[in-house]
Amino acid sequence: MADLERHDCVERVQWVLNTPKPPGLSQELIGTAVSWRNKVPFLNMQSGLKHELFSMLKATFPILSWCQKYKPNQFKRDLLAGLTLASLCIPQSIGYATLAKLDPQYGLYTSVVPPLIYTLMGTSREIAIGPVAVISLLLSSMVQKLEDPMANPIAYHKLVLTVTFFAGTFQAAFGLFRSGFLIDFLSHAAIVGFMAGAAIVIGLQQLKGLLGITHFTNKTDVISVLKVVWSSFQHPWNPYNFLLGCSFLIFILITRFLGRKNKKLFWLPAIAPLVSVVLATLIVFLTKADKHGVNIVKHIKGGLNPSSVDQLQFNGPHVGELAKIGLIVAIIALTEAIAVGRSFAAIKGYHLDGNKEMVAMGFMNIIGSFTTCYVATGSFSRTAVNFSAGCETAMSNIVMAVTVFISLELLTKLLYYTPVAILASIILSALPGLIDVNEACNIWKVDKLDFLACIGAFLGVLFATVEIGLLVAVTISFAKIIVVSIRPGTETLGKLPETDAFGDVNQYPMAVKTPGVLIMRLKSALLCFANANFVRERIMKWVIEEEKDSKLRNAEKTIQIVILDISNLMDIDTSGIASLEELHKNFDSNGMKLAIANPRWQVIHKLKLANFVPKIGGRVFLSIGEAMASFSV
Repeated sequence: MADLERHDCVERVQWVLNTPKPPGLSQELIGTAVSWRNKVPFLNMQSGLKHELFSMLKATFPILSWCQKYKPNQFKRDLLAGLTLASLCIPQSIGYATLAKLDPQYGLYTSVVPPLIYTLMGTSREIAIGPVAVISLLLSSMVQKLEDPMANPIAYHKLVLTVTFFAGTFQAAFGLFRSGFLIDFLSHAAIVGFMAGAAIVIGLQQLKGLLGITHFTNKTDVISVLKVVWSSFQHPWNPYNFLLGCSFLIFILITRFLGRKNKKLFWLPAIAPLVSVVLATLIVFLTKADKHGVNIVKHIKGGLNPSSVDQLQFNGPHVGELAKIGLIVAIIALTEAIAVGRSFAAIKGYHLDGNKEMVAMGFMNIIGSFTTCYVATGSFSRTAVNFSAGCETAMSNIVMAVTVFISLELLTKLLYYTPVAILASIILSALPGLIDVNEACNIWKVDKLDFLACIGAFLGVLFATVEIGLLVAVTISFAKIIVVSIRPGTETLGKLPETDAFGDVNQYPMAVKTPGVLIMRLKSALLCFANANFVRERIMKWVIEEEKDSKLRNAEKTIQIVILDISNLMDIDTSGIASLEELHKNFDSNGMKLAIANPRWQVIHKLKLANFVPKIGGRVFLSIGEAMASFSV
């Protein structure tokens, strides 16, 4: 019976050693290209010509798939959701345009064309497209370093449109080349910190409109803004802007509280900003408050989005900087939009195609840059309103866009007396949703290094600049990856009672060590030049300590066999192989044998190519149990 088991063990060792050659780098790249090609039907020329055109159109425009089954009762719900969305979108869009240091109509333009393009190409049913606070802040804080929006507004507008084009181009490229992993460079913790910091910075920026400050700083850090605010109190100032803005801010916050308390009143916080604009405009018009120091919006250009193709700046001195800003904005916009889309898709129980979302976002911003729009993305607050209003499909975006267009054609003249303080209060009312204190606390509890990235992004945005905040967050996230990679852990394993499993003796105190055998597991996916020496020294240290413990316990057997479980190891390079060879030599000189258990495909292939397997006497096994059985311990 023992001979039969030994024969089976030897046979299974051959399974490990005689695996076919794994795919190389070129094959993996070709495989990725083929996979991408197959997912884009119009590139797969083997499909029937009869269905080729329609498949291509359905892949590019998902609206063709769901509009075939679209029903009248769905349109009723989408119509209500779209109108509710427009009532929130119109005042927010004007406010966000002023935050981006653009004329108010730019925000309205951005709520017309991009939502229409997204409806044709996007896969989310609930996401509401338009300008958002964080992107508006990013644009104003970075582009104004190249051109002063107050001194030369036309040149500034042109640069913003060019950034929008670059952002759209990057987003579309990410989707077409299936490079969505790039947005993961900003970790969840970094985004939480960045959003919170940006919310506070945006709030401080609104003090200009809320207090009626004429001369305000272009810097975004807390210190600079508070200095300007404090100095403004040293001069005579008009309290009417503050009273008007705070009154309606309280009104909006109360309606939001009522909407949360009673879900049937979801429409109340949605229409509150528009009601605030209408009432405040009437108050200013009837009382002539603009003659008494209340700052008003004044002229808003109406009509359909004008063409802006000739305004894009590709030959100017700032093209490189604009492309860099476009990349940063593209990643932030995608991160926010895909997070919002996936959240609501999970609630509705359908899959959101991340790559199609990137393509849709990219093309809507490229076309938006041709039609006087700045960068648009998915808004969490408006998407929540859209969802609560019962939207069924992306048709609600079309209804919203048409409503905003009608407002541009007919209602812009009525907004002449809209006080700037109301726009500030609308933006302020949307900021609490960007600060997630509970999530920050959870990050602190779960992972302290993640929290460091979170607080780094928060403080960087708050006390330096938006770019520095992002840079700090990305740097800390990469540093975490590097530290984990170059200093991987090792663990000593023991057999769990009444099972065939082996576990970490620290995690499972009941695990039993086998006398004369040291079983270790490498906790790293890569053994390479960066961590090979550290791993070798760590293993040798463990072996020496185990030897000392054995002598202190007067154990009958000292360590004779070291079994290295490399089931976690996905790849190895020449430095890693060299470190294993050194281990083998050290063990051999001390009368110990090295065995390898459960190697992965790429790893065993490279070990065979390096002639390592014969050097350790072919002691490569399918599992730890097989290794133990082969030594008859």
